[in-house]
Amino acid sequence: ELEAKKYTNEEKEVDSIEDALKGARDIIAEIVSDDAKIRKYIRDIALREGIVVTKNTTKEKSVYDMYYDYSEAVKSMAPHRTLAINRGEKENFLKVKLELNSEKILNHIVNEYVKDINYKNKEEIMTSIDDSYKRLIFPSIEREIRNHLTEIAQERAISVFGKNIKSLLLQPPVKDNVVMGFDPAFRTGCKIAVVDENGRLLDYTTVYPTEPQNNVEGAKKTLKELIEKYNINIISIGNGTASRESEKFVSDMIKEMDREVQYVIVNEAGASVYSASELANEEHPDINVSIRGAISIARRLQDPLAELVKIDPKSIGVGQYQHDLNKKRLEEVLGGVVEDSVNTVGVDLNTGSYSLFEHIAGISKTIAKNIIEYREENGTFTSRAQLKKVKRLGPQAFTQCAGFMRILDAKNPLDNTGVHPESYDICKKMLDMLGYSLENIKNRNIDDIDKKVQEIGIKELSEKLEVGQVTLKDIIAEIKKPGRDPREEGIKPVLRTDVLKIEDITDGMILKGTVRNVVDFGAFVDIGIKNDGLVHKSQMSNTFVKDPMSIVTVGDVIDVKVIGVDLNKQRVSLSMKI
Repeated sequence: ELEAKKYTNEEKEVDSIEDALKGARDIIAEIVSDDAKIRKYIRDIALREGIVVTKNTTKEKSVYDMYYDYSEAVKSMAPHRTLAINRGEKENFLKVKLELNSEKILNHIVNEYVKDINYKNKEEIMTSIDDSYKRLIFPSIEREIRNHLTEIAQERAISVFGKNIKSLLLQPPVKDNVVMGFDPAFRTGCKIAVVDENGRLLDYTTVYPTEPQNNVEGAKKTLKELIEKYNINIISIGNGTASRESEKFVSDMIKEMDREVQYVIVNEAGASVYSASELANEEHPDINVSIRGAISIARRLQDPLAELVKIDPKSIGVGQYQHDLNKKRLEEVLGGVVEDSVNTVGVDLNTGSYSLFEHIAGISKTIAKNIIEYREENGTFTSRAQLKKVKRLGPQAFTQCAGFMRILDAKNPLDNTGVHPESYDICKKMLDMLGYSLENIKNRNIDDIDKKVQEIGIKELSEKLEVGQVTLKDIIAEIKKPGRDPREEGIKPVLRTDVLKIEDITDGMILKGTVRNVVDFGAFVDIGIKNDGLVHKSQMSNTFVKDPMSIVTVGDVIDVKVIGVDLNKQRVSLSMKI
């Protein structure tokens, strides 16, 4: 106290000995708080031994029930649980805190700062250390750890979203079919659009088979007439509001028909966003916004990639907690996924849309429009080389994009493959060495190429052609299947003729379903009832599954066994362990 008395000073508002001691304690607290070694020690303890504890702030039932009295180690915190807890806290259902072994931490700090156990001011310093930890260090470390967990969870969720989007974009197209798009609704009526094999609108109408009008017979009559008129055998039904009621209506109608008609449920997420977009307005200026959604639903079945690229990928709800994610990072990753998907498939220069072209490597929005303009003014492309005549498409852009452009009936059959124009000479030399010509590619008369390559040896052939073995193998793979669409190798969507109700489902049933969404804890599968069933990751394999995406992807058609039905919650539990 005598020492503290020296520092009293009314001008500096240090009026008493207690004020002087408090000032000294605050200074020590700041020194301890600013100690990088101490902070590192506490941070490491938090990551290694910290516990996230959640309590409910209300007795009200909610989707966060499982977190009303919950705790989990920081080191084992699953990303989807972090995001769920964050959202529960944001919506005021949960109070979240980090628990650490404070006694252990305080003892460590005291030992660092008080070497002499008999030091006369030890109590004051210990008080300062306690204050520093509770007031300055812990709240800061708690925020840091929560932010750290959130960053990990967000990055994982963005990755999951990206993989799901890619699977959705690369779903196999259902080609060569006139399709009826069915956009379900109640009060405003179900919007119907018929599109031809190339996605061009043939006809449209609105029917009212659902509540409140319930004009089932009138709707059946209208749809049957359209089906007969346009020779339709597939109906694409959106999975939004009134989807299952509409599915039952379609199923009942099909049973009354003499011809074979099937239906499929498609993910309609984002269709309404597209309907009101500038792009939809350009494509269908004279068509009502509500009908445009039905057109999109029909086209999504015919060519998912071509239709879904028109929509902001964030609107295609196949992620987990995507609305809570870093928007800039999400856009960056999803933009890359869309571009990668379009480039994987390639785009037909004569039928491709602006929306597809703009995602091709090297093609800007302006150049994409210029390609469409060139095509409209000059007719169909007959060679990739004509791209050089497109305004603002310079040598660099040509080099980047040419290998991803396809021309179905090109003069040079290589223009309908993934072989880049820079490799045409190498390809022609190789064909010559193997006794082939470009005509063999055009006529698909090249089946024994692998045998001929084997006779010479890929290593020797690559040396003679002065090209890498990987590039050579890629060229061979491409010329064997000109016009190949890698999506064709996937499993086509499940076509149905009959509808199921949850009351029809019993334990032990084996069903075929379509994976609609994959998340960290499992996969949601459409088995033909109102709500998707869940395959928890523990039911995906007889061995431990860390990442469900290593087992299934969006769009996969899988066999599942029913292992639980909860009629009250309208939930079905499924297993892939059949």
